Amino acid sequence: MRPAPRSPPCLAVVALAASAALLLIYGAWPGGDFGGGASSSSRAGHQSRAAAARQRGPGSPPAFAYWISGTGGEGRRVLRLLRAVYHPRNRYRAWREFGNVDVVGEGYAVDRTGSSVLAATLHGAAVLLRIADDWDWFVTLSSWDYPLVTQNDLLYAFSSVSRELNFIDHTSDLGWKEHERFEKLIVDPSLYMDRSTELLPVTEQRQMPDAFKIFTGSPWIILSRNFTKHCVHGWDNLPRKLLMYFANTAYSMESYFQTVICNSSEFRNTTVNGDLRYFVWDDPPGLEPVVLDESHFDSMVNSSAAFARRFAEDAPVLKKVDDELLSRSSVCKSSRQKRAMDVESCSKWGDMNVAQPAPSGERLKRFISEISGTRGCTLTQSRI
Repeated sequence: MRPAPRSPPCLAVVALAASAALLLIYGAWPGGDFGGGASSSSRAGHQSRAAAARQRGPGSPPAFAYWISGTGGEGRRVLRLLRAVYHPRNRYRAWREFGNVDVVGEGYAVDRTGSSVLAATLHGAAVLLRIADDWDWFVTLSSWDYPLVTQNDLLYAFSSVSRELNFIDHTSDLGWKEHERFEKLIVDPSLYMDRSTELLPVTEQRQMPDAFKIFTGSPWIILSRNFTKHCVHGWDNLPRKLLMYFANTAYSMESYFQTVICNSSEFRNTTVNGDLRYFVWDDPPGLEPVVLDESHFDSMVNSSAAFARRFAEDAPVLKKVDDELLSRSSVCKSSRQKRAMDVESCSKWGDMNVAQPAPSGERLKRFISEISGTRGCTLTQSRI
């Protein structure tokens, strides 16, 4: 959901600490699993049986690959999110600090205001492409996010649309960003330092490009596998060229994928202008949306969004979402304080190859079908 225009920010904002990130991989492949303390041999047997039971291809639900970002000390927040997005069709891989979760790599410095967060996201996409070839969409979330629909609802809703679609909030109306974001240059030290460091402003400025048109929007995206592969491999060189340009751009996650897809003749018409997220902004809006509470619950439900942000840790509204929207089992919810994840207690589904929706799933399906009717990137006149 596109926020209202925001006032120009100061670049010297607090950066993320050296971050941990999670790869959540939806689909049928061998790999990481939350074993809840089970032995490696029993987990392997469980994975083998589950993989054999999964069905892929036409007529089967799609699969998602999630990239979830979080900072050090946010393990409980991320674990709660993991439980909320768990489904027996899925596999999960994560950084080392979450108990029984398989290790996939080392943490590194990331500054969400610079280009290091873009580099981390592309790294996550590259790993997901390398280890599995049967997921359909790449989804970015953070530890401050939470789902508003069950995974059955999400799988059901996405089963109704082409798996080539990309859900990216975007606009060519740059407004104040034209000068503050794209004419001004920055250096992100987190690209070459071990610890996250504030951005370094550059005194010289640059002209707006004429080899491509810049688009901007939400940093939270849902990308098709083919477009994700295009951004990582860049066979026509556009993704690499734009990566070099956005390396010196503040908040590059808000513009890189939008600019790549809207300047690509191959993928432009697969673009749906929406991110399926629910936000609430202050008036005037700040750098981040407001922290959601129970007063926002009805609006969240009526928004037809799949995810919402931002939530405080263990906020009462999250329990309300668990109870009334996600219908998570009491056994699963009672394990919140554990560092490991008990898969069996959180996986009370029937046939994993049939997505049985609740009314919220039907509502999400109608909303996705509605916004998918208009595709492509529209040029608008910038207002300074």
